[in-house]
Amino acid sequence: MADIITLTINPAIDTSTAVGRVTPDHKLRCGPTRRDPGGGGINVARVARRFGADVVALYPTGGVLGQLLRRLTDREDIRSLSIPIAEETREDFTVSETETGQQYRFVLPGPRLSEAEWRACLDAFVSFEGQPHFVVASGSLPPGVPEDFYGRIAKAANEAGTKMVVDSSGAALKAVVKAGVYLLKPSLRELRELADRALSGERDWVAACRKLVTDGCAEVVALTLGDKGALLVTRDQALYAPAIPIKPVSTVGAGDSFLGAMIWSLCSGHGLQNAFRYGVAAGSAALLTPGTDLCRREDVERLLGDVNIRTI
Repeated sequence: MADIITLTINPAIDTSTAVGRVTPDHKLRCGPTRRDPGGGGINVARVARRFGADVVALYPTGGVLGQLLRRLTDREDIRSLSIPIAEETREDFTVSETETGQQYRFVLPGPRLSEAEWRACLDAFVSFEGQPHFVVASGSLPPGVPEDFYGRIAKAANEAGTKMVVDSSGAALKAVVKAGVYLLKPSLRELRELADRALSGERDWVAACRKLVTDGCAEVVALTLGDKGALLVTRDQALYAPAIPIKPVSTVGAGDSFLGAMIWSLCSGHGLQNAFRYGVAAGSAALLTPGTDLCRREDVERLLGDVNIRTI
């Protein structure tokens, strides 16, 4: 039985490279190319697997890029449950400027899924043998998939007694909170969209997170704040961890690294505060890796002692 099953309904090949400077109207001679399996849930699976979790990644695949996605996921020693679709899997691009340290991220639209295809993904989760401890639904919804797709997954998870974790945005996020989940991991922008107000400081952040808990939207809210750190809020506690001072090599995958390490920690029997510590360390460790790579376990373990958590 898997500890974790991740669902990535809009996966991608994440391609990264570097160039001196991005300028218009010129051929830009790039450095070596790196390709990784991508999409929020797949990234969470990659991190959890690096820590030793037994994880299964569920995702649709189409065309030549879909075949490559499956091979790259296999390379990460992750068990895949891939659902065939007619259209080509998407590819995203990250280009880093070596002269300035700036990073440009180009996110392409996903393939359109037919009703039969997205229902096949839903059915694959519902009929999954065994009962994982956690299901992590992460990332955007591609064209053709209804806004309440994650809500349907949450309903099935709740009925099966599996803890549902969600990291999404926009209409998909607003729809899933109505179903109620175990853990939400919004960014500050996403929390503002849910609260429909500015949320100008720590007190507002905690209040908005706690309202999600008291309204039955989630038992735990892990709010990532970029260079301001992160918050963990439940009905009974609120914890804050400032960001670890690190000069970033790449910001790609920091949120997914945070979530992957945190869910692995919870699966390992750690308490919420310790899991939060691992999440913050992993999000920081992701900043040390180039391109579309994610956190390395050795960096996470090294940074654990630098995570300072205080009760609010």
